[in-house]
Amino acid sequence: MNNPLKQRRAGVLLHPTSLPSGKIDEQAIHWLDFMKSADLSVWQVLPLGVPQHSFSPYLCNSAFAMNPALLDDDSDINPDNEDYKSWCEQQRFWLTDYADYCILREKYQQLPWYDWPQQYKDRDEAAIHQLHADSADEIQAITWQQFQLDKRWQQVKQAATDRGIYLFGDMPIFVAHDSADVWAHRECFLLDEHGQPALVAGVPPDYFSETGQRWGNPHYDWKHLATTGFEWWMQRMEHHYRLFDIVRIDHFRGLQATWMIDAKCPTAIDGYWEEVPGEDLLAALKARLGDVPIVAEDLGLITPEVIALRDQFELPGMSVLQFSFDGFEDNPHKPENIVSNRVVYTGTHDNDTTLGWYTTLETSEQDFVWERLKQEKTDDICSAMIDETFATKGNLAIIPLQDFLKLDSSARMNTPGTVDNNWLWRFQWQDIPDSLPSEIARTVTQHHRKEIDQ
Repeated sequence: MNNPLKQRRAGVLLHPTSLPSGKIDEQAIHWLDFMKSADLSVWQVLPLGVPQHSFSPYLCNSAFAMNPALLDDDSDINPDNEDYKSWCEQQRFWLTDYADYCILREKYQQLPWYDWPQQYKDRDEAAIHQLHADSADEIQAITWQQFQLDKRWQQVKQAATDRGIYLFGDMPIFVAHDSADVWAHRECFLLDEHGQPALVAGVPPDYFSETGQRWGNPHYDWKHLATTGFEWWMQRMEHHYRLFDIVRIDHFRGLQATWMIDAKCPTAIDGYWEEVPGEDLLAALKARLGDVPIVAEDLGLITPEVIALRDQFELPGMSVLQFSFDGFEDNPHKPENIVSNRVVYTGTHDNDTTLGWYTTLETSEQDFVWERLKQEKTDDICSAMIDETFATKGNLAIIPLQDFLKLDSSARMNTPGTVDNNWLWRFQWQDIPDSLPSEIARTVTQHHRKEIDQ
């Protein structure tokens, strides 16, 4: 298959946890068959990692491990399986550290690694060696589970390839402070001798939040990373391209500069921008992996420097139709401003569903939406927005399944800034009308987005 970002295509946004089973099982293959029948050739998912207490896939215990909740059954461990032994050797750069982290977190009642006893917190060699001796069976159970998850996903990936469908993954730019990655690679992050960050990540106050957003992730020690040729980042990206054909870098603006917040500050008000060597990182990635398909998540307030970095590497950014209905003619989300090198959405996992968004608008605002769409007002805003998204010049158009199904706010995936009732939505096959695949296929063909390289 060719680079899917260079051709007009249509895809769908659906996390595997939103499949009827919520797992990587036969339902995932059934889903690919549905996509094939609808001429949808890109399946975008959210991060597949092990979420922490909020269930957010953007805050995980590991930048590499997959969520065990996605596994439909855990087959009996076979330590003599040659594929398993080979896979463990290939994944050794993260796998053992992750297993150790899981065992110790369980041992110490889910306390974060920086609150463990000193010998484990600081990874004393003798203590870790003893842990391996004492917990060999538990380590094997965890690594076998990750092997099974990877095997399942690779089967899905092959099934997608067989159907001419690309898998589109998502990579958070930062990792959680309490994660196997930070515990095992403290040298890659700006931490003090106690493993605590003096500065944490977030974004400054803006139109949407007068106190900004304090995420709390540790910042990278970019000087150290540069001396290694950004090896940890290279391994992370290579790992993602084992799982996906396309990768979105979330909060791409953080590869140009990051908002440095004093860890003592409870909000994001007190901070400053500090430039990071994103150009060097992306150049190193290109030298190592070639021109792999990367999408830059460039939503929000984006500076000319960020745009320059994105365009220097010819990375497509994102346009969201729900953001296009204002009076600013230079709004990059307006259909007339969307160029071919963009990924275009009705809405994302952080937006309300299109129907939910529309029903919150005043009547005059709804009228304005139809005026901008250059259509007569009807009771089917979802079809109109999908049609407009497909009609844009953007090479890749992605529609959340909720919008294809014309669902209201009860089907919303996530409401940023809240922790309850997120990441839980699932569809059922009876929710999908028999006519939907052919209806989608007609719209795909009408806008010249049918796959052409099978």
